[in-house]
Amino acid sequence: MEAPALLFILLQMMLHLACSSDPPLSPKGLNYEVAALMAVKSWMRDEKGVMDGWDINSVDPCTWSMVGCSPDGFVISLEMANNGLSGALSPSIGNLTHLQTMLLQNNKISGPIPVEVGKLAQLKTLHLSNNQLIGEIPRTLGLLAQLDYLRLDWNNLSGQIPKAVADLKGLTYLDLSFNNLSGPFPKILAKDYSLAGNKFLCNSSVLHGCAYVPLPANETNVPGKSDSHRFAIAISSSVGCVLVIFVLLFFYWLQHCRWHFPFGSDAENHVFEIGHLKQFSFREIQLATDYFNSKNILGQGGFGVVYKGYLKNGTVVAVKRLKDPNFTGQVQFQTEVEMIGLALHRNLLRLYGFCMTPNERMLIYPYMPNGSVADRLRDQQHEIPSLDWSKRMQIAIGAARGLLYLHEQCNPKIIHRDVKAANILLDESFEAIVGDFGLAKLLDLRDSHVTTAVRGTVGHIAPEYLSTGQSSEKTDVFGFGILLLELITGQKTICSGNGQGQKGMILDWVRTLREEKRLHMLVDRNLKGSFDADELENVVGIILLCTQSNPAFRLKMSDVVKALEAGSRMAVDPEESQGVIFSRSCSFSGSYDGANEATSFIIEPMELSGPR
Repeated sequence: MEAPALLFILLQMMLHLACSSDPPLSPKGLNYEVAALMAVKSWMRDEKGVMDGWDINSVDPCTWSMVGCSPDGFVISLEMANNGLSGALSPSIGNLTHLQTMLLQNNKISGPIPVEVGKLAQLKTLHLSNNQLIGEIPRTLGLLAQLDYLRLDWNNLSGQIPKAVADLKGLTYLDLSFNNLSGPFPKILAKDYSLAGNKFLCNSSVLHGCAYVPLPANETNVPGKSDSHRFAIAISSSVGCVLVIFVLLFFYWLQHCRWHFPFGSDAENHVFEIGHLKQFSFREIQLATDYFNSKNILGQGGFGVVYKGYLKNGTVVAVKRLKDPNFTGQVQFQTEVEMIGLALHRNLLRLYGFCMTPNERMLIYPYMPNGSVADRLRDQQHEIPSLDWSKRMQIAIGAARGLLYLHEQCNPKIIHRDVKAANILLDESFEAIVGDFGLAKLLDLRDSHVTTAVRGTVGHIAPEYLSTGQSSEKTDVFGFGILLLELITGQKTICSGNGQGQKGMILDWVRTLREEKRLHMLVDRNLKGSFDADELENVVGIILLCTQSNPAFRLKMSDVVKALEAGSRMAVDPEESQGVIFSRSCSFSGSYDGANEATSFIIEPMELSGPR
């Protein structure tokens, strides 16, 4: 046996002797997590070479591509989506005992899901959709008490849905759709789920426990059966099959033509679904919003008016009533809505459904109880601010992760084009939820990234987008840099086209304060000096690198996420990077009047504030 293979087997054996509470290094310096990752690599075929940098002789996997680590050096994330990986998932994945996020969607991975995944007690996100996985769903997944997001859709999984998985109470979203699952339709405790496309699942309440009773195998050979009797059975069976096919074709036609049933009340006519999206009738939305009562308005801006609504089942929603003189056609609108609905991430605002009439286009979202970051930053009613320094840093990381998903893990990728504090919403735990993504393209009526009208908010628009209408993911990076500036200062930015009356260029001022070691002057006074100086230095470095005038010199969102998660000073000094800092005149304003934003520059303003 060759020496490298022998060394690999030795490392595999030592994995079972490792204690998850110990540091990743053994007394002899062998990293057990490196061995686990190398086992994962050895079970897969990597045609694109994305794992070429994974080295068995390394003592630190935290520098490897697609691998994320905690500050103390444990592997906490594997983000390997959309890389054309094939082969199988190694059982050694269970030895990464600190893993919190595993993203392997949109590959060609086959074989079963290892039962060892159930050993990942800290796992919060497991995304294995759109692969070629087979076998049953491991019951051990029911042991993952911290699991928040589980997607196994679009695979070839079979068997029944394990009761332990159905009973997971902490799941925000469970998607087992489009597999070959069978057996009774279980009670799912997840807040939201999808089981569509599993034709062998049966509803036990209708079919009495799925008790299918087939005819005996020798039924047709029972003595005394006449030929005419058998002929009658054959005819009736054929007629039954024809009727079933006719009914299926009828429903298929209704679904694709988007017609409603000619019976039943309008309020109940919303049965059609696109994946997990629901199509609501206009009557339903009228009733939910009390006929669009002005008292239910949460906010308004360039995309339209947002209303708070209450569905018949008690669900609280936010209804975005789009305003645009040039409505898209029904097919185009529905296609774009479907694409937005496919973007599912814990830091993205999930689209709940939509409503479409000849004169109306509406999007329905879950209601966010804590409003937006803009609301909380401008909340002066309490002596202690609702967003302390730690929450602001967590919001920055969450928003960056959401944008990273849109840029690098969506297919096709989505460019937000209006990244700002008012579009970063906060759930009940004050976790950042990126909202309004995909809407700019939805209303542009063009497939090109060059738009007929600049959409965005003054002060957050990248220079190349403002001058040419050309947007890219680096446009969002610029907006994110300004968002970071808002988070640390507590103020919104205002930029004017000519710079008249401004005391200076805000980004140049930030750079000056950094050079003079006076960054504390940037920090929101409401924090009363309670902030982390190292984190402040790090964030300012990120701001300056995100707002370079040349988009090629800006960071990618993946780099931004890593830098924010590191929490310490940037490895790359902004002073050493090429390019010139964006030099349009900007200033901060303590007031937050959305009306002023519309007149600060001659473009279409997009101000969407208030909880969604």
